[in-house]
Amino acid sequence: MTKLSIPDEVLSKARIHGAQAWVDGLPALIASLERDWSMRAGSSFRGGTEAYVAEAELAGGTQAVLKLLVPRADNDPASEVAAYELARGEGLAQLYRHDVRRGALLLERLGRPLASAGLSLDQRHDVLCDLLKRMWRPVRGARFMTGAEKGRWLVSFIQEKWELLGRPLPERVVAHALACAERRIAAHDDARAMLVHGDLHDLNVLEAADGSWKAIDPDGLAAEPEYDLGILLREDAAALEGDGRARARALAARTGLDAEAAWEWGVVERVSSGLLCTQLGLEPIGREMLEAAVRVAR
Repeated sequence: MTKLSIPDEVLSKARIHGAQAWVDGLPALIASLERDWSMRAGSSFRGGTEAYVAEAELAGGTQAVLKLLVPRADNDPASEVAAYELARGEGLAQLYRHDVRRGALLLERLGRPLASAGLSLDQRHDVLCDLLKRMWRPVRGARFMTGAEKGRWLVSFIQEKWELLGRPLPERVVAHALACAERRIAAHDDARAMLVHGDLHDLNVLEAADGSWKAIDPDGLAAEPEYDLGILLREDAAALEGDGRARARALAARTGLDAEAAWEWGVVERVSSGLLCTQLGLEPIGREMLEAAVRVAR
């Protein structure tokens, strides 16, 4: 195993969640997984915040990725594992091995992210909508956090982070986001709930060897699929200039879903993610999301 190089963003997330012992124990954790899974870990990847991610090579020479999740009370690795298992490679990367207790996953190695493919926003949204339609499916009794539960979690998260960060948004903007969240909570219907990725964006979609695209890092939710369209609306602040709702209508038309539900999830996610990025020091992303949230609330 090469010397560990832990990205600053991962160290920051570990510090926020009081997981310094996990950071200190990473070398021993990786060594134990190398023994148990007959693989060899290599250099780490950058760009993520939720996990230490590194190259891996299996005993037969297969190239893979080792993902070790930062332990936190509000994130159950079992949901991510269940999402990979339910999708079975349709829209999501293949899962080779996992250990929920140790927060460890061994995944299919993929290539460049969609963000670096040089595609226009419309082209990227075509790719993302096609991928989501392949992944969405009934949850078939699997236990995931529901859309209503995630909505309630987001309400608490927004309220807590807004106060913690010194109220970086006008109160009316926060009230607008919370009202949108309450409407999505009330609209949740178990009968319509699907497997939802929960955090699909251009850096979480990678190119497979056959030229197709696959997603990684699913949160794993049982929710209305419009939630994932809200994530797409969250990610491109520039797309909200002028008539931002036109983008929501276009995404809904591509997928046969409800534009208003997608729009409201986008409002909630833009505020919550903007606050999180601000706390983690991920700029200018945090600032751009919060500025977009203010424009939308007008």
